[in-house]
Amino acid sequence: MSARILVIDDEPAIRDSLKMILEYEGYEFLGAPSGQDGIALVQRESPDMVFLDVKMPGMDGIETLTRLRAISDMLPIVMISGHATRETAFQAAKLGAFGFIEKPLGREDVLLQVRNALEQGRLRAENRELRATAELKHEMIGNSPALRAVTEAIRRAAPTSATVLIQGESGVGKELVARAIHRNSLRRRERFVQVNCAAIPDELIESELFGHEKGSFTGATEKQIGKFEQADRGTIFLDEVGDMSLKTQAKVLRVLQEGEVERVGSSRTIKVDVRVIAATNKDLEKEIEKGSFREDLFFRLSVIPIHVPPLRERPEDIPLLVRHFASLFARENNFRPRQITPAAMAALQRHRWKGNIRELRNTVERMIIMAPGEIIDVGDLPESVRVDARPAAPDNTVAHRVSDTPRTPETLREFKELSERNFLVQKLRENNWNISRTAEVIGTPRSNLYKKLEFYKIAQEIDG
Repeated sequence: MSARILVIDDEPAIRDSLKMILEYEGYEFLGAPSGQDGIALVQRESPDMVFLDVKMPGMDGIETLTRLRAISDMLPIVMISGHATRETAFQAAKLGAFGFIEKPLGREDVLLQVRNALEQGRLRAENRELRATAELKHEMIGNSPALRAVTEAIRRAAPTSATVLIQGESGVGKELVARAIHRNSLRRRERFVQVNCAAIPDELIESELFGHEKGSFTGATEKQIGKFEQADRGTIFLDEVGDMSLKTQAKVLRVLQEGEVERVGSSRTIKVDVRVIAATNKDLEKEIEKGSFREDLFFRLSVIPIHVPPLRERPEDIPLLVRHFASLFARENNFRPRQITPAAMAALQRHRWKGNIRELRNTVERMIIMAPGEIIDVGDLPESVRVDARPAAPDNTVAHRVSDTPRTPETLREFKELSERNFLVQKLRENNWNISRTAEVIGTPRSNLYKKLEFYKIAQEIDG
């Protein structure tokens, strides 16, 4: 599909000249004799770029540019002028004009502006799409009271410059909290620099955080800018800060107190304006008692403490998370959307999730890739989740059978599962525990019956 180019100019000769040049090159031409008409065409036709005359009666080019920018900040706009001044060009650039072209309009100049503007428009759209995808991956999913408390803490902390200490088990989403704080802060247009303190060897972490000068140590063949300098005017996220050595902790404390860093091998201090967000899965107060974490640094970091609850404390969020991850992985792998049965979802909710959201995410990805059909049932879950999701195991004696034991279910799900188990045991007994015959009698595939037997822990030795 050819690009659509709008020319807003009160001179018919200019519009006709550009129409001839553009249509000869295969572009689709749109013309407007005034700023008002041009704005209406932008709203109705969504062109890919605009040529806009500076001098027009009524609404001039600068005012039209201002209004067009309010409609779209992505649309490339090239200004046309017969007598441009430096002030006009500066004002147009400040308002977001892509370029400037002077009359008389040369064919090559016009086409060069078109190619460059369309390429910029494509890159902007691609960048916005990538950012939207990245934000979707870093979105916090859930509506439980526990997560709402975290969201409220983020809302209060984000607009400030206070340091934040995020605590919680491994895999709960501490990085998502840090990114949400940055995304909603006044520094959101600046860099978010992440450092995993546990992944960097102790002898290299100072160089990584503060940088080093060439020749400052063996292997330092080039000067390196540290993470704190890279994050200047933005946010630095110190993940697993509890794994940092006491020596490095002292230097980080100095950055927080003085707002300056010193590269390894240099005596010159460099001022930095950085917001620090730290995270850890350790109990730092216990680490202070053991002497492995500085108390003064702890107080500096925990101006605003945020605790992220483990997934087992918010099981009501699991269905939302499962659907979110399932949709995400289906899109990434070009799969058709998968349906998850209520029984499978209930099993996922009952699992303890020691690895929290990270473990759940990996489980959903494995389900989406490995499930043979478009419907994911209990049998498609990993064995660890299926075992964890089974009803309480019956007494291991023939005399005391679960199917014979009166028990009052407390939920609809328990009632359904208990009824289904009793039904299966009864049919198996009627058919002398012949799996094929029982499956045929109850009208289910033999493979499905095997899954049910495994799920409900039905065995002839126990239920015979």
